[in-house]
Amino acid sequence: MKNPAIERLGLESVPQKLKNTTWFEYFIIQLSFSVNSGNFLVPALAVLEGGLSMGWAILSTLLGAGLAFFFVSVLSLPGARYGLPAQYVIRSMIGTKLSRLVASPVRSLTSLYWFSVQTIGGTLVVLSLVNKSLGVELPLIPVAISLALIMTVLALIGFEAVKKATKMFMPFLLLGQAAILLIFITTAADKMGSSILFSGGEFSLGAFVFFASLAFVQYVSGVSASSDITRYAKSGKQGFWGLFAGNVFGFFMTALLGTFSAALFQNSNPFVAATEQTDSMLLTLLIGICSMVSMISINLSNAYTGGFSLLNAIPALGRIKSALVFGAAGIFLSCFPVLVNNAQDYISLLGAFVIPLSAVIAADYLYIKKARISEEDLAKLASGTFKYNLKAIYTIAASLVIYFLIPEGWSPGFISFLLTFMVYSMVSSQSEKKLDDHNKSRHVL
Repeated sequence: MKNPAIERLGLESVPQKLKNTTWFEYFIIQLSFSVNSGNFLVPALAVLEGGLSMGWAILSTLLGAGLAFFFVSVLSLPGARYGLPAQYVIRSMIGTKLSRLVASPVRSLTSLYWFSVQTIGGTLVVLSLVNKSLGVELPLIPVAISLALIMTVLALIGFEAVKKATKMFMPFLLLGQAAILLIFITTAADKMGSSILFSGGEFSLGAFVFFASLAFVQYVSGVSASSDITRYAKSGKQGFWGLFAGNVFGFFMTALLGTFSAALFQNSNPFVAATEQTDSMLLTLLIGICSMVSMISINLSNAYTGGFSLLNAIPALGRIKSALVFGAAGIFLSCFPVLVNNAQDYISLLGAFVIPLSAVIAADYLYIKKARISEEDLAKLASGTFKYNLKAIYTIAASLVIYFLIPEGWSPGFISFLLTFMVYSMVSSQSEKKLDDHNKSRHVL
């Protein structure tokens, strides 16, 4: 029987016959998600505000992002092994009620916010390129709505649409990135030669660690969504290595272009910086197509995972209605450029909830469950008997307070994640030890 045109699988497990996606296909998917306007920001700021040279900025942000990608890839294993979506699996870690009432709404809002920000940011780049190449000024809102609608439809169709779209986009992404690099290398050769890689202020350990932590915080929230993508993996290894390799290589390209643009032109957006340096219509067209498909690629991920988070929060919606509701909200919010202008405030507020939740999920799965979902846990998922994880509630509540008390310059997200991970692990270990001791004493009696 042929696969349905629209993915209808919701919170149930993906059948084994549909689990046929290889590590290389996941590599392509994650690679296509990586190089976009939103992801350039932290590497570029490491040069512009951190005073790091291009080389140190790449290394700093790559280390931070790489650590986050490790956690994200590990938390993709339940999806690959059991065919279950991320927010549903998280019920076994923090409880059904806490997952549905807190974790899923937070994840849905995070995906929704980034969907609208990426749509607005990508639309601005497209409008700028169209104006430069054709001399035509297009209105922002109709273009943003049109792009958001395309991405909503693709996400509604499901994982097969994501896989096929990213494969189709990849040649345009690679050609566009090659065009940007060609322009940057040519400009660098004329200006300062190979010294661009090491030029800049003196090395600062504080700035190096700070921007590594920013990169870590930006990507670690993916632990609550990565299983959505790997539900169709052939095996846990195929999903893990595909995600990890694609994310790391994709971020390296992101950091290379972002820091190059910042070092050469003091511009955090390579798409815009490159087009300002060339009169070639061909290169401008390639870069324009690259910027547009990169935005569509990352928002396919935002819409796809955001829809599943909403489904876990409100199971009665079903897979199709949850995707439609998420898409409608994303299209609506894409009409408000103020979301981009005040991005720092919104990101900080979301981070206060996302980081502690991500740390508890990572600690529970890695340290407590030893990276395995037991048969007992799967039975609890099916029955819904595990309502609340009180240790998780208390730890997250304390972490929220700590997050807002830590000065912004100290990267509260990174410190909060580490403290939450350690505290939850210690509290849970002590609790399990006491339970084991109690059971042993009852057995002796």
